[in-house]
Amino acid sequence: MNSAPARHVLILGGTTEARRLAEELAGAPALRVTSSLAGRVAAPRLPVGQVRIGGFGGAEGMARWLREHQVDALIDATHPFADTISSHAARAAADVHVPLLALRRPGWVPGPGDRWHSAGSLAEAARLLPDLGERIFLTTGRMGLATFAHLTRQWFLVRSVDAPEPPVPPRMEVILDRGPFTLEGEAELLRRHRIEVLVTKDSGAHATAPKLTAARAAALPVVIIRRPPAPQGIPVAETPSEAATWLRVTLA
Repeated sequence: MNSAPARHVLILGGTTEARRLAEELAGAPALRVTSSLAGRVAAPRLPVGQVRIGGFGGAEGMARWLREHQVDALIDATHPFADTISSHAARAAADVHVPLLALRRPGWVPGPGDRWHSAGSLAEAARLLPDLGERIFLTTGRMGLATFAHLTRQWFLVRSVDAPEPPVPPRMEVILDRGPFTLEGEAELLRRHRIEVLVTKDSGAHATAPKLTAARAAALPVVIIRRPPAPQGIPVAETPSEAATWLRVTLA
């Protein structure tokens, strides 16, 4: 007797949680998993299993891909700030009636001694900096540096996986590195570069959280850029295990 065909799951990835979910689903004989990466990083960490790299061409292109490849479930495990692809996923899933789950790690929560300043965007963060300090540790990634390019008095230490492209702040040093980072390493970096302000996005990742602890110990102000709102009506899981459970129930 012929067995039922494997159900096709598409993971919109690029995050640690996406890779862990692909690993967790890899041994399931009833599933066929494809991980999709945007291709913005030159040498991404690839998940196990089948991988596609590149954009879809908007929500319509993603809907077409879902239909042509007979996707049975879609999991949006992209970065919490990848709001464009998340919006496209919500529209595409609704158009082709494919169940969609958002896999989102919890955001950071301030603790005793933290000096956090909330910002709703990179532009708002840039407006806060002149009143906070002149030596800035900027960990928002290489995209969007143009927002800070008009700040000529501040000196920026920029950390990113790949080298940024202009326009960028005129007084800037770049560190090409990728987490996880250690508390000792982050504390030494703040001391060595005489950092006065940390700017970061609320990615919520454990791998990059030590900079917040180091900033707290050094009594530094931290500008935290809030996450964009997630698409309404989409169920959310906080861990790969929760996502795998949702998938089993959904495809049962």
